[in-house]
Amino acid sequence: MSELISLTINGKVVKAKESESILNVARANDIFIPALCYLTRCSPTLACRLCLVEADGKQVYSCNAKIKEGMNVTTSTANIEKERRAIMEVYDVNHPLQCGVCDQSGECELQNYTLYMKLDSQSYSIKDVPRPTSHWGVMNYDPGLCIVCEKCVTVCKDMIGSNALSTVKRGSDVIDKSYKEEMPKDAYAMWNKLNKSLIGFEADNCTDCGECISVCPVGALVSNDFQYKSNAWELTRIPAANPHSSDCAFMYYETKHTSIDNPSPKIYRVTNEHHYSTLNGAARFAYDFENKVEKKDEKAFFKAIEAFKKADSIKFNSYITNEEVLLLQKIALKTGAKLVNKDAYRFKRFLENYSLISGKSLYSATLKDVHESNFVVSIGAYLKSDLPSARYAFNNSVIMNKASALYFHPVQDPVMEKVGKRGKTTEFIYHKPNIESSILYLLLHLFGKDLPSEIQEYLDSKKEQRVKTVTETIKEKVIELVKDEETGEEKEVSKMVPKKVEKELEYEYTKFLDDIEKDETFLELLDSMLAKKDKFSLIIGEDLIHNENNENLGKLCGLVDKYTSFDVLILPTQTNTLGVSLICDELYEENSGFTLGYNEKADFELSALNNDKTDEKLDIPALNQQEGTFSNIDKRVIPTNAAIEYKGYVLNDIANTILEDDIEYTIEYTKELPIEKGFSKIEFDNLPNYFGNDRKEYRGYDLKEFTIEVKEDLEIKESEALSINENEIIIYKANPINQFNEFTAIAHEFKEKLQSGIFFSKSMFEKLQLEENQEVLVQVGEIQRTLKAYIEKQIDGDIALVSTFEKDLDTKAFFENSRYAKASVTKV
Repeated sequence: MSELISLTINGKVVKAKESESILNVARANDIFIPALCYLTRCSPTLACRLCLVEADGKQVYSCNAKIKEGMNVTTSTANIEKERRAIMEVYDVNHPLQCGVCDQSGECELQNYTLYMKLDSQSYSIKDVPRPTSHWGVMNYDPGLCIVCEKCVTVCKDMIGSNALSTVKRGSDVIDKSYKEEMPKDAYAMWNKLNKSLIGFEADNCTDCGECISVCPVGALVSNDFQYKSNAWELTRIPAANPHSSDCAFMYYETKHTSIDNPSPKIYRVTNEHHYSTLNGAARFAYDFENKVEKKDEKAFFKAIEAFKKADSIKFNSYITNEEVLLLQKIALKTGAKLVNKDAYRFKRFLENYSLISGKSLYSATLKDVHESNFVVSIGAYLKSDLPSARYAFNNSVIMNKASALYFHPVQDPVMEKVGKRGKTTEFIYHKPNIESSILYLLLHLFGKDLPSEIQEYLDSKKEQRVKTVTETIKEKVIELVKDEETGEEKEVSKMVPKKVEKELEYEYTKFLDDIEKDETFLELLDSMLAKKDKFSLIIGEDLIHNENNENLGKLCGLVDKYTSFDVLILPTQTNTLGVSLICDELYEENSGFTLGYNEKADFELSALNNDKTDEKLDIPALNQQEGTFSNIDKRVIPTNAAIEYKGYVLNDIANTILEDDIEYTIEYTKELPIEKGFSKIEFDNLPNYFGNDRKEYRGYDLKEFTIEVKEDLEIKESEALSINENEIIIYKANPINQFNEFTAIAHEFKEKLQSGIFFSKSMFEKLQLEENQEVLVQVGEIQRTLKAYIEKQIDGDIALVSTFEKDLDTKAFFENSRYAKASVTKV
């Protein structure tokens, strides 16, 4: 870790890490420096040049200049203010005067800075040229409003890793040369670039995350769904957490009345604090999944009470708050029912086996650790779809920390391959399914120290000495006779000349490389990637958790944590998988007898899905209608708030009846979450929920970690790759980008373009001679489903993806014991 150094900003002595920029240090110490183009966690673009400061008597750009010991910084001088004003005047040249209808008005940075700098005159002008608007996926682009600050380009490259946006040339009139002499140089340079540039879009690279919309300081990039729907100042901002995935990223539901005739609140959009955290597309666009219930249904309520009392099993998923989980456990203890949650059961078992070896109750890394690492490995995580925030961290570490990265996965992913430079800073190893244990053993072979004897013996048994022929260039002494032209005398002259020679070199090989179909050149590449790397992170995904061999894989991950330099991040597979696995004392995989389902198919259902057709159900609120907490991937207990009122019954009403309690609000259980599982006795209303200028997260609290008694009862298991015959293909459980569950599927922005079924690479689609939207029969063992077939442009190879977010299709049945399955596919 870098040592703290002292410097002075505007007479104030502050301390910070030597690697920090002046701008970040100033912000962290509540010192204002204007900047239109800078993003805290991304590389500086130097596009706006407003962040000029004077450092030790010299003008520098504070976004790019690093602090030094004893540095003296002044954020405002007469010359700097002259430059800043000229820059703002240039930004306002020909900027459309449509603030009255612009969606950004009221929160527009250009508007704010124009007022802040008191611009009351314009010194520059140039003829404008036509710049037509464009529609790009989930957003609209208005180049007339664009100030080419490059924030969108930067976040797409440095954070998201899609590289879908770039600056491109545009036609324009040439700026009058006289301005070059009259204007401050930075203002002229910025204007020259602004006058020649626009933003370009590559649709095939875009993952519809909407982060570019979030960072746009003006109204140039706007959600297609939100445009012209509301003024920003009319909206009420409700702080919440992403309900669709385990990052539980900070976000705001922004609401106001539905219409003049309908005073009921409606969610108009979701926004985030883009300097501190990112949002995936599901959080940003799949927000209106609330269950519209106008009154309490007493008949259904009492049927639910009876169903709970006679239930043998209570089946639920992990899209649920901690408080609701606690209530389900209390009810199950009272009635004798067993709690069934396959997702959390697998995760709990995996984590328990990990802990038996690592000696820690929780995994060791967070997403922030991945962001800050300079060597990252991902195994068994389809990052693009499983947890976009983990993909962002993977990409951000490579771009910002000059990290090296290895990505192990069976599905070929051209979008992920845009991260770094393949064969130099990144390597993508597409392996056969089910060999994850071999990859973990390879990591232990390469990085392990002082391993348990049985593990070391197994690794040694895979070693062998091999010989390879290498070509080297050597210097060879050559003697030549040289004749003196004047005397005619010959004399010997020696010189060194290069010569290529072959020689045999002995090296150590490990047979684990055979499983990933690599040879010794992979080890040579790895050596070059590891140069000067000192902070290591390992990302573990669902392929290992939802695996027949998951107990052993959990122990292997524990070994990696304990005996290597890697910090291990295990990705919870649903929003509150971690919370469910901690709170529930006992979980089961399969239901039996009469089953009550909580947002799951069952004999009687408590459902927040307002499109459920069964009569045997009671409506309950969706997650955007609830207060409560989640336990997120970073091992923090995070609060979320209700955006929309719910007028029906909630689980707490049922619990009060069955448990004979009188608890008014579900969040009264927040302080009762089990302390022995790492939770704290803190009331919901006392949980903080914000980010500080110092870039620290003040949201909820960290789960307490405990030391676990180590039991190294290790079992060596060989990997056996999944093999298929000529009439079979391998299918893989993965939803399309931004589709996570039944709730994202009913959100109106996604519902209009819903694609659920089986997805093939273009080459595989053509090989099978399929047509888009054609129905095919997919069979795994005795299980058959008729699905629509699609081309997925963002994958390659021969493995097909099967979506599971649609409740009625029940495609989860294909993947009972593994995330992969052998299937036959025939045309219907």
